Amino acid sequence: MSELNYHQKFIDLKTCVLIPTYNNEQTLKQVIESVLEYTSNVLVINDGSTDSTLSILANFPQVKNVGYAVNQGKGFALRTGFKAALDLGFENAISIDSDGQHFAKDLPKFLEYLETKGQALVIGARNMDQASVPTKSSFGNKFSTFWFWAETFTKVPDTQSGYRLYPISLMKNMRFFTKKFEFEIEVIVRASWKYIKVDSVPVTVYYAPKETRITHFRPLKDFTRISILNTVLVLIAALYIHPRNFIVPWFKKETYRQMKYEVLHSETSNTITSLSVAFGIFMGIVPLWGFQLLIGIALAVYFRLNKLIFILFAHISIPPMIPLIIYLSFKIGTIWMGEHASHVFFSRNLSLETIKINVIQYTVGAITFATIAGLLAGLTTYFMLIAYKKRLIKE
Repeated sequence: MSELNYHQKFIDLKTCVLIPTYNNEQTLKQVIESVLEYTSNVLVINDGSTDSTLSILANFPQVKNVGYAVNQGKGFALRTGFKAALDLGFENAISIDSDGQHFAKDLPKFLEYLETKGQALVIGARNMDQASVPTKSSFGNKFSTFWFWAETFTKVPDTQSGYRLYPISLMKNMRFFTKKFEFEIEVIVRASWKYIKVDSVPVTVYYAPKETRITHFRPLKDFTRISILNTVLVLIAALYIHPRNFIVPWFKKETYRQMKYEVLHSETSNTITSLSVAFGIFMGIVPLWGFQLLIGIALAVYFRLNKLIFILFAHISIPPMIPLIIYLSFKIGTIWMGEHASHVFFSRNLSLETIKINVIQYTVGAITFATIAGLLAGLTTYFMLIAYKKRLIKE
């Protein structure tokens, strides 16, 4: 494909190239020139550079220059670039580092992926086995790749490469919290949590000799930030994301969409909607097998809750979830039973027979579990509704 066709392809696919830069005067000009051979949809995000970056950019009037005076970090630069690209009507953005380690000749690989497989967050995977790769980069990539898998159950060969295709139109409602190097971890993890596909394509990488290599990565500070971020992400994944991903596939897509719609667009107050969700979860777990809906609907009518929301969330006790609910009820019941507790192992074979043998432990555990789960679901719904409605007002 000719260079002219690549220019048109960038336009057709509504894709631009983002070049975040901070004090890379030695390589910036070359990077911009190489990218311009493929597209004029180029945005340079000047992250408070104090060298000759502004003078270099003055020689490229066709490039959109987005900048600010004080250095904020690579993550903040990328977030600024995403917003600017969306404002210009782009739906995808390819980020390329300005230190010269990436090659513009690999841009067509991202375009080909986008054209054949659709929008995704695509990472340019480097060959980390080559001799020129710094030891700390190789270690950091293995470290990061493991935690990405732990947080998403998704495997990619390279999680630290800055050469990426971002589907910014799919990410436009995401609010990010980090702004330095750790952002590149946050964005791929949270994109995966939003069901945005995270994939990779192979790219070439060049590492300059150690004596001439310029890096703004500070091992102690940045590894500390990344470690703290991974700790938070792992906790969220363990307590919410992985359980959600286990439960949701068992619901019909139409049911899941209806649950989401009914909660977000309920005409009842935030309090009533949240109480309806909480009561649905509670009645779905509480040990009233066969009578949950009958009793629950009567009580929902009496307390003037939203009946439809209650019914939808009471379906937490779908067949695939029953063994897990029984097991957790038994485990929580051990707290009340003390030395008389019976210890069972999680299995899909957990059944009503198991309950009959340990009826007291199961009953008190199930009521406790139902109460805790209902309260957590209700509080989560309440604060989610507040945030959602604030965003609607702002928009």
